[in-house]
Amino acid sequence: MAQGPVAAFFDLDHTVLTRGSASLWARFEYREGRLSRGQFLRLAWWNLQYRLAVIDMAVITRRLAASMRGQSEAELIARSNRWFEEMVRPCIAEGAVKRIREHMAEGHTVALLTASTPYVSAPVCHALGLDERYICTRLEVQGGLFTGRCIEPICFGPGKVYWARAFAAEHRLDLAQSYFYTDSYTDLAMLLAVAHPVAVNPDARLRHHATRTGWPVERFY
Repeated sequence: MAQGPVAAFFDLDHTVLTRGSASLWARFEYREGRLSRGQFLRLAWWNLQYRLAVIDMAVITRRLAASMRGQSEAELIARSNRWFEEMVRPCIAEGAVKRIREHMAEGHTVALLTASTPYVSAPVCHALGLDERYICTRLEVQGGLFTGRCIEPICFGPGKVYWARAFAAEHRLDLAQSYFYTDSYTDLAMLLAVAHPVAVNPDARLRHHATRTGWPVERFY
């Protein structure tokens, strides 16, 4: 069977970025006085659980979405754009930029595939020259205000496969022959869905799995 056009999907935190966007956002919000010390420490604990690949991201994401009910999306966009310029743009990994350009030169469709929201995914995507090609967790908005709900499924674990398949179908891409770059063992389902899984700056569990299965292990920073 002839191979169709392929995609190269890139995770965001600790893959395209040298840091976790959630921890950067927590620092920004704490500095601006919108997070208490207790809230800041709770977010830091969740970030550690993510790095250990033991977090229930769906539960936490729904909890955070519920806490945003009634807030203005426009205000969040303005705040997150300032945060991106101050704290996120300097964390874009040179190795990721190089690899993305290589895939683009090969004619592959490059997209971000991340559990984060559009409020970090979109500006990173634009900075990388990827237009609107980002697949992420989206929060429901009505009348310019957050409803407190997420668009299901959340783009995490098996949810990443769900949204990647939808993206591939929309753009007529061969997902099974595509690439996926990530640091996290929580992305195992997506890594198994493509022909070219790549562990980038991997956590301990993913490094062990990649070594055992012979997957490439790379560092972007």
